Amino acid sequence: MLGWFPGHMNKARRQIKEALPAIDVVIEVLDARLPYSSANPMLAELTRHKPVLKILSRADLADPRLTEAWCAHFDAQPNTQALAMVTSDQRALKKIPALCRDLAGQVRADRDVRVMVMGIPNVGKSTLINNLAGRKIAKVGNEPAVTKRQQIVRLDNGIALTDTPGVLWPKIEDQASGYRLAASGAIRDTALDYLDVATITAAELARRYPEALKARYKLTELPAYVAPVEVGEIEADGPRKIDLQALAGFDGQAIIAEIARKRGGLKSGGVLDLHRGAEVLLHELRDGKLGRLSLESPEDIPAPGGPDEEKTG
Repeated sequence: MLGWFPGHMNKARRQIKEALPAIDVVIEVLDARLPYSSANPMLAELTRHKPVLKILSRADLADPRLTEAWCAHFDAQPNTQALAMVTSDQRALKKIPALCRDLAGQVRADRDVRVMVMGIPNVGKSTLINNLAGRKIAKVGNEPAVTKRQQIVRLDNGIALTDTPGVLWPKIEDQASGYRLAASGAIRDTALDYLDVATITAAELARRYPEALKARYKLTELPAYVAPVEVGEIEADGPRKIDLQALAGFDGQAIIAEIARKRGGLKSGGVLDLHRGAEVLLHELRDGKLGRLSLESPEDIPAPGGPDEEKTG
């Protein structure tokens, strides 16, 4: 669905592959609101023989019930543990070195436990490293791909962290994952049509969190649910794709129109500015103003070999 591979990300992939043999444990930072979609399948392939600590960052923005389900899902995997946290939480930060040592197993007493920190852009990886170090080491920004090169950070407790650039994968085949990433701000707003992202997100929120959506935007009711009759591939401009709005069963554009009407998106002549409604919804979703919401559950993971399974291309 989406394709890119900037040169610095290609270089980062090579550097990660070269450095991994000396690494004891991998920390993969995920967005707790979308742990599946924010996991880079290319990194999973590179690190499949290494113990992994999954950090579900921004847990304060995610649905706690689903976060618990995601942690159980990851904990059930071999050589994997999960920790949901806010990256500024000192109590949670103190657990990470011990978890890394447990996952690493036997490491010589005369050397550090070598830990590589990975994650796609804009999931809180650099903030985590800075808070673990207790000082500003990694550059932080709210735009994707801030970190451009590897760097090693030695902590006081015998842990050596290797920071890596946020690496996206060459192509996102799973449409739903692409839209969830765009909704969360993990990929640039120019990667997908902004109104399309907001429309599909509104439809999904109506399905998953109708009361939160109504409360935030003072909506007396949502559009009627329409059970999808045909949710397979449809003809569209360009490649064939799944009608995600039909799959959700709600008219997302009608919801965006109502948000625009209530939030300054009414132009002269009564014309609605849908872009204004889309902007309000996506910005407030990213800021947590709709409450603690998750955009996917473990049940949303495509079946292996299914048509929506992501490929690394």
